[in-house]
Amino acid sequence: MFKQILLGCILLGSWGATQASVSSPPKTQSDETKECVACHQKNNPGIVQQWGRSKHYGANVGCYECHQADEGDIDAYIHDDKKVQKNISIIVSPKDCANCHEKAANEMTRSRHAKAGHILESLDNLLAEVVEGNRAFVTEAFPKGNSSAAVNGCWQCHGSKVKVLEDGALDPATWPNTGIGRINPDGSEGSCSACHSRHQFSTEQARKPDNCGKCHLGPDHPQKEIYEESKHGIAYKAYEEELNMDSAKWIVGVDYTAAPTCATCHMGATRKQESTHNVGARISWTNRPPISVRPEVMDAKMGLESANMKWDERRDNMQDVCSACHTEEYVNNFYIQYDSMIELYNDKYAIPGTALYDAAKPLLKKAKFSNKLDWIWFELWHHEGRRARMAASMMAPDYTHWHGTYDLAKHWYTKYVPELEKLIEKGMKEGGDKKKAAKALQLKLDEVLSDDNHKWYSKN
Repeated sequence: MFKQILLGCILLGSWGATQASVSSPPKTQSDETKECVACHQKNNPGIVQQWGRSKHYGANVGCYECHQADEGDIDAYIHDDKKVQKNISIIVSPKDCANCHEKAANEMTRSRHAKAGHILESLDNLLAEVVEGNRAFVTEAFPKGNSSAAVNGCWQCHGSKVKVLEDGALDPATWPNTGIGRINPDGSEGSCSACHSRHQFSTEQARKPDNCGKCHLGPDHPQKEIYEESKHGIAYKAYEEELNMDSAKWIVGVDYTAAPTCATCHMGATRKQESTHNVGARISWTNRPPISVRPEVMDAKMGLESANMKWDERRDNMQDVCSACHTEEYVNNFYIQYDSMIELYNDKYAIPGTALYDAAKPLLKKAKFSNKLDWIWFELWHHEGRRARMAASMMAPDYTHWHGTYDLAKHWYTKYVPELEKLIEKGMKEGGDKKKAAKALQLKLDEVLSDDNHKWYSKN
C-alpha cells in the first residue's frame, strides 16, 4: 500500500525530528479527506472529533492519507462507489505509518512487541483455545471455528492474524483488533494504534502508565500494579501534572523530573539517548520464561536483529535513564539487589523445578493441563515466579514478597513437592516402565531437597 503524502517532523513532535522521513507536510487538506469528513461527521462524529484534536489534523493529514490503498492491495476495496470512488483499506498498518514515521515504525516492527502475535504454540494459547474454550465461534474465514476465549482475550493483546474475505471485509474473528503483535494483511507485524489509539493518536496518552495497563496487568504480568506500588508510581500519582507529557521534546532530567512512567524507562529520550520504540533495548533479564535468561537469548529464538545487542549494553542504556535522578552507587546497588533475586529464583525454583517436571513426564497423561502437576508448575513459574522477578525489577516490595516469593514457597512445598510424591507412589505400585520412571523421579527429588536451598524442609 502506498501513501502519496509524507508528513514532516511536525507530526512527530513528541518523538523528535529524527523520526521523520521528510520535512514537508501537506499544505492543504485533500479533497478526498474532505469527502470522508463530510460523511463521517454525520455518521461517526466521535472519530472526526478525535482526529480534529490530533497533530495529523494540524498537518493536513486526514482519513484518505492514512487509509488510501492501491487496487492490488489484498485488503483494498471501494469504500463508497457513489462518492469517494477510491480504494481504501480499513487497517492502517506499521508499513503504512512508516511512510512518515519510518524510524519509529522500524524500531517497533523489529521489537518483541511486533512478535506478540506468534503465540499459537504457547501454553497460554493452548489454555484459551482448548482448555478454557471450544471451537464454536464459526466465521467465514474459520469454518472449523475458533475459541471465543482466545479471540476476546489473548488476541486482543497479542494480536490476531487478520483475514480478508472475498468482498474485502475483515473476518469478525480477527477484526476489530489492536493487539500489539497483530499480523496484518500486508504482511507487516504490529499495531501502532495499540499504544497510539485511533483517531487522535496521542503521544501524551501513550506516555501514561494506564496505556500500558491494557495488557501489562493481572496475575501473570502485573507490571501496571507493580509500578503503582513502587516509589516511581507513587511519585507519578502525586506529580502527574508536572510531567509535561504533551510536550514535543520530552527528555527525562531536562523537560521533567518529578517521576518516570513506563515510557520514560523503556522508550523515552535521555540526555544521551534518542527515544526508541524497541521496548527490549533496555532490559537486561527476560523474566517471561520458566527460567530467566538474558534478553539476547530470547531475541535469537524470535529471530530478532536485537539478538546482537548484549544484555550489558542494554543495562547501560537503562542505567543512563536512571542517572537522570539517581547516583551511580544507588543505581549499581539496585542492580545488585535485582540480580540476586533472579539468581534466587533460578537456583531455588526454576532450574530444579524444570528438572523435576521433566522427570515426572513419563508418569503424566500426555495432554497438557490434564494433570494436576501441570497446573501447579505452570502457576509457579508463570504467575508467582514472574511476579517476584518483575516486581524486583521495578522495586515493588509487596509484589516481590507476598505476591511473589511467599506464594512460590507456599505452593512449592505444599503443592508441587506433595504432588510429585504422589506420582512417585503411584508409579512404584504400577511397576514396569512406570516404576522405573518413579525411581528416577525419586532420585531427582531427593537430590533437589538435599540442596542447601531446600534441606530445611527434610529435617525431622
